[in-house]
Amino acid sequence: MSSTKPRGFVTITLHSHLPYVINHGTWPHGLEWLLEAAAETYLPLLRTFQALEDAGTALKANINLSPILLEQLNHPKFKEEFPAYLKRKVDAARKDQEMFRSRGDEHLRGVAEYWEHFFAGLAEQFEAIDRDIIKAYKGFYDSGAIEIITCGATHGYFPLLGTDASIRAQVKLGVQIHEKFFGRKPRGIWLPECGYRPAGSWRMPIAVAGNSHGDLSRTRAGIEEILAENGIEYFFVDATLLEQSVVSVSPYELMNTDVLPDTREQARTKEARSSASFYYSYFAGLPKAPGRGVAFFTRDPHTASQVWSGKHGYPGDGVYLEFHKKHWPGGHQYWQVTDSELDLGLKTPYYPDVARERTREHALHFVSLCTEALSNHLADDGVLPVLSAPFDAELFGHWWFEGPEWLKNVALEFARPECPLSLTTCGEYLDKQRPTAYLAIPEGSWGKNGTNEVWLNPDTSWTWGHIYASELAVEKMIASDLWRNHPKAARLAKQICRELLLLESSDWQFLITAESARDYAELRFTTHLDQFNKLMGAWKTFESTHEIGPQAAQDLESIEQRDSIFAGLTPDLYR
Repeated sequence: MSSTKPRGFVTITLHSHLPYVINHGTWPHGLEWLLEAAAETYLPLLRTFQALEDAGTALKANINLSPILLEQLNHPKFKEEFPAYLKRKVDAARKDQEMFRSRGDEHLRGVAEYWEHFFAGLAEQFEAIDRDIIKAYKGFYDSGAIEIITCGATHGYFPLLGTDASIRAQVKLGVQIHEKFFGRKPRGIWLPECGYRPAGSWRMPIAVAGNSHGDLSRTRAGIEEILAENGIEYFFVDATLLEQSVVSVSPYELMNTDVLPDTREQARTKEARSSASFYYSYFAGLPKAPGRGVAFFTRDPHTASQVWSGKHGYPGDGVYLEFHKKHWPGGHQYWQVTDSELDLGLKTPYYPDVARERTREHALHFVSLCTEALSNHLADDGVLPVLSAPFDAELFGHWWFEGPEWLKNVALEFARPECPLSLTTCGEYLDKQRPTAYLAIPEGSWGKNGTNEVWLNPDTSWTWGHIYASELAVEKMIASDLWRNHPKAARLAKQICRELLLLESSDWQFLITAESARDYAELRFTTHLDQFNKLMGAWKTFESTHEIGPQAAQDLESIEQRDSIFAGLTPDLYR
């Protein structure tokens, strides 16, 4: 590792998340998503961490393992099904070898052998870690090689959730699940879809139960206020939010004022259009005391598309594995991208060794891009800049097969003594360099145009009316306290909260908008809505009779068996 003092930093963030799929379908949508992600992303990333440790360095990435993903990786059904899935992949590769041999295609027979060794190796790796992916990640977390952060419990989209109680439940439960699996509280959080909303007046954009939009207006807490309540120190935003930010308190005031304005009116008089940089962290919102707040890191727009774009970025290079063309029935891939615009039928054979070698060139290129981006900010003294590079973890390995190898080579390049930059986690960066200003950032996301439109549009608006009605029903149920000191009623209230959490998952709106597995997303949403309404009907009967009848008890048990997530959840979460 480099012994030279760095003049700037790069922090890579990998957001790992899948909606709850266990007990909700298998193939092509459902459990298969989790099995694929574990095989192609979560285990390969562990190999990357180990290879870097063996080389005497580390990726120092911020790794988000969403709470609902953790619940699934820990689920007995996943641990039972995953080895069988890997065996199917090995068997399919062996059959492919025979097929290619019979055709006289020795090269593709060799690629099939490559897939046999790849999936057989994953099976060995899974058994070597005692089928406990979470524990394996914890080992690198404990050693400081990575920093694991949390997320909203079920990836609810914070800017559009209808009550602060719902956002608080998503955050608080996320912290609890993190502590359960990793033995400590998280320092950072991945806001689902990087969705942020400041404090202020807010009204539900969709009418609920016949009310007009204005009838349900509320004064809402800023997202950073809810994060602060739960001990969260930092989060991430898209570049578009920083570009629209305004200065709440300038660096000069921060350094020279003992008591900062504690009212919105006073702070607003000091606002000015921000000229903030992508390459520093800032405190979000309005300050209460000097040097205290929740920090945010901004996604660097100049390097982001170079990594994730399949058309203009590294994954679209002709020698990398083509994701979309698969050989059935096994589903293995034998062709390279060739040209991102080329018809699938014209793709040429894949050469694993050539693709692996290309990741070295692209790693060197990425490091040079980061160095160039920070060149005007590199400090010999004073404030050290940081380039934030956040991505969906599933890009690496699943969508871009060579991605984990690229990450390894990136870390090795940054570790060279002559490199002026070093990799760091956000927690380590904040320990070295606290923010020097407060910025008021607007509502937005990392979705299309930086707005809410991916999750709220004519195709998805119907979902929000149901979510808002359900949130208000839970708010009323919790306030009644009738579930206390009544074990069956407490179970019923607990499962109602679970169904609300699952209903709130932002994945359903995303899949509907993207026209990707739309039927599955709509089915999942209506399934949880139907279960919520059935349980809420039983609750309303309990309110008047103080009894839970046999049919209601049977329905509850059936739904519990299907959606038994977050065992430690209590209705108090929504108080």
